[in-house]
Amino acid sequence: MFHHIKELQFNARVSKPDPRFATILLEQFGGENGELAASMQYFQQAFGAKLPHPDKYDMLMDIATEELSHLEIVGATIQMLLKGINGDLKNAAEESEIMQVMNGKAAKESLIHEGITNPQFFVVSGGGPKLTNSQGIPWCASYTNSNGDLTVDLRSNIASESRAKLVYEHLLKFTDDTYVKETLRFLMTREVAHFEMFQAALDTIQPNYPPGVLQADPRFTNQYFNLSSGESVRGPWNEGKMPLTGKSWDFIENPVDHIQRTNGLETEQNSKKQELEASFAMDKKLSKIKSDEVTSKEPAGVAEWSNANGKAKK
Repeated sequence: MFHHIKELQFNARVSKPDPRFATILLEQFGGENGELAASMQYFQQAFGAKLPHPDKYDMLMDIATEELSHLEIVGATIQMLLKGINGDLKNAAEESEIMQVMNGKAAKESLIHEGITNPQFFVVSGGGPKLTNSQGIPWCASYTNSNGDLTVDLRSNIASESRAKLVYEHLLKFTDDTYVKETLRFLMTREVAHFEMFQAALDTIQPNYPPGVLQADPRFTNQYFNLSSGESVRGPWNEGKMPLTGKSWDFIENPVDHIQRTNGLETEQNSKKQELEASFAMDKKLSKIKSDEVTSKEPAGVAEWSNANGKAKK
């Protein structure tokens, strides 16, 4: 159940009209890294998390709802940036607030032409923000990711918040409006906050590596194939200990010779027998644990999402 409160989460303000920036800002309204995409992604993920991870369900629904609040802030800002544009601008231009930010007749005519020929604000939507990105491409559900495994979804969310934060960084370069900058910095900062929330939630799920249930094949986990010509570049990604498993990297300097010598890695398939057996045993163990997380909490008889008092069951 949702209840709309008319006040914005952050009091967005605009000092002057700017239809050009309004167009760019559509990227966070209906773009692939925008607020609607984030909200829909977290909503999708929340449903599958309710039984095995009711606490994470609560978090995902809270953040998804906040993202809708951010969508409202972005939409309101876009609408305010179009102030003075949505009427009969050409006839009323001399009396419009938009004239305060224009220099000369040529600039005025250019702005009017830009506004009138922008299908997102005039031909299609009649003066309001439309669910498209800055290029007019409609929002698409393929922007969202929900894989059904919470550790995968949380990592995806961390990446989503990172991309959204970067978009706000870029948007800040295209406006000089102090008030708009304040709004963008607030939205950017909340992306960082959500990043922290998702990371903290991921850390509470143990084990969470590798993603999913099945373990990696220990015979091929730590190999690094040097597939670039020239001098070999070494770093913590191919020398020393692996960051999560603690195993030692096996740097294969000449992959072609190695593949030929092992007959397409066939001879290596006979190695690490004990580790492989342990991996298979862990597959069975985790499979049962993950299955029981859901099945043990599924109610008998009639399925009910909320109790009689309207409170979600956990």
